[in-house]
Amino acid sequence: MSSTDNTTRTVKTYLRPIDRDGLLAFAEKGRNNPSSRGTNKVHTVVEGQYRTLSYVGNHAPVVVDEPPHLFGQDTAPAPGEIVLSALGGCLAVGITAVATWKQVKLSKLELFLEGDIGNPAAWGAGGALKAPADMGFQAVRVKVVIEGDATREVLDEIVQHANMYSPVANSVRNPIAFQIDLA
Repeated sequence: MSSTDNTTRTVKTYLRPIDRDGLLAFAEKGRNNPSSRGTNKVHTVVEGQYRTLSYVGNHAPVVVDEPPHLFGQDTAPAPGEIVLSALGGCLAVGITAVATWKQVKLSKLELFLEGDIGNPAAWGAGGALKAPADMGFQAVRVKVVIEGDATREVLDEIVQHANMYSPVANSVRNPIAFQIDLA
């Protein structure tokens, strides 16, 4: 650009992309075997009070704690915050995948999650008598900040499509079979 050239250039950087060909092959595998399932495994160990370490594969442990008003040490996020973190991560993965599938390049993707939860039952340790449906999250709200090389309408379609197919979002909003036994 010469010193007399006054044109302005906007440089847009995009988020690191995923492998679109790999995504399309993974999608084809799912179409060919729609009943396929995997199993996620976690091993959780209590350190003391409410602080736990959850081991997932070869990763550093996920630490969970409770805040002082719930008798924890506040050294890590609370269990409900971890659930929202999993939801945010899953929605972000889905939004990225759908954008890649639709060949939309994203330059920004942030999710803000809130969940209304209470514990008047004190974990069943003598608190209020509550039915299972009245415990846990009673409302979850997600706000998505998304930018890319598409219109706002297309970006909204991507977000809504990803939400509909999110495994964690569907685990939060739908009843699932749950079993707990002594080892």
